[in-house]
Amino acid sequence: MNRIFVAALVAILAATSAFGQDELAQKNKATVNRVFTDILSQGRFEVAAEIYAKDFVNHGVKDLGFDESQAVDRGWRAAFPDLETIVEREIAEGDFVTVLWRGRGTNTGSGNGLNATGKKADGRGISIFRVVDGRIKEEWTETSELLILRQLGLFPGRP
Repeated sequence: MNRIFVAALVAILAATSAFGQDELAQKNKATVNRVFTDILSQGRFEVAAEIYAKDFVNHGVKDLGFDESQAVDRGWRAAFPDLETIVEREIAEGDFVTVLWRGRGTNTGSGNGLNATGKKADGRGISIFRVVDGRIKEEWTETSELLILRQLGLFPGRP
């Protein structure tokens, strides 16, 4: 009788733990999705303080803090005022959310060193975010900026 009780208790605890982890993963995905919907696609930069931790770090060629990283995002939005970012795939595990995303828009503005070309660009990227206490604390992103430059006619070669 004791073994049955212990086995049932272990099963309940395992199910509860899995449910808690799944719920956290869904909350973390929702937080990360706001980067692509609210900030990048809609240009609602005022919500960034709700999404990112104060000590946020964007790990790239060099580490960027919150303000520097937001300036880069604003630059992309300025260069592509009709920018649309779409989450194609996402995986969440623990504090981490990985997103395969697509960005597309028309380069009718200037930003991030790009002058307006009037040409459309479409590219993909992959980003890994670490979410702590409901806010994004770290980010690692890789994208093919060379592909974008070729589509805009700013780098020789086939687009």
